[in-house]
Amino acid sequence: MAISAQLIKELREKTGAGMMDCKKVLVETDGDIDKAIDLLREKGLASAEKKASRIASEGLVASYIHSGRIGVLVEVNSETDFVAKTDEFKEFVKDIAMQVAASNPEYLCEEDVPQEAIDKEKEVLIQQALNEGKPQNIAEKMVEGRMHKFYERVCLLDQPFIKDPSITVNDLLKDKIAKIGENIKIRRFVRYEVGEGLEKREEDFAAEVAKQMGK
Repeated sequence: MAISAQLIKELREKTGAGMMDCKKVLVETDGDIDKAIDLLREKGLASAEKKASRIASEGLVASYIHSGRIGVLVEVNSETDFVAKTDEFKEFVKDIAMQVAASNPEYLCEEDVPQEAIDKEKEVLIQQALNEGKPQNIAEKMVEGRMHKFYERVCLLDQPFIKDPSITVNDLLKDKIAKIGENIKIRRFVRYEVGEGLEKREEDFAAEVAKQMGK
């Protein structure tokens, strides 16, 4: 069937994929836009890793404020301004901001964690294992497995995605790269909480954010 320019435009606006890619998958799916989106995603998954090396210097800085108590700023980059303006990209950036508010990561990825912090955590975990009666050599082996939980707690990309804990934030990122067809990078974030560092009554604002996202 003949593929209209309007249909190509609609698919491009929904996915951010290139015009020729949109036309090709629409031809393959006989103009079925839902199947075309799925096909773009499947094709993208195979090339997501290749896209990771491409320069992403456009994007958005977004904010999220929770009840006037927690504030987050995030910068997420894309390759083109066109993609940065799509609803899907904006929604992804918002999800990342809410993730930071709810889960309070300290670093973006494992590579960002200072060696001093890693050594300190390993020391604590080894001592825990020794207190459990494990021999030194066994304790050291156990630590390697337990470090996964540490990274999951402190690294944004390793955290379970708060809207779908069956995947990590990094899984979500790769899925967006595949679906949109451009390299996307979560560059940096900052999180503030009222009274942070001061003595105050116990309140779990992060749990409030998580509850709100689960609605």
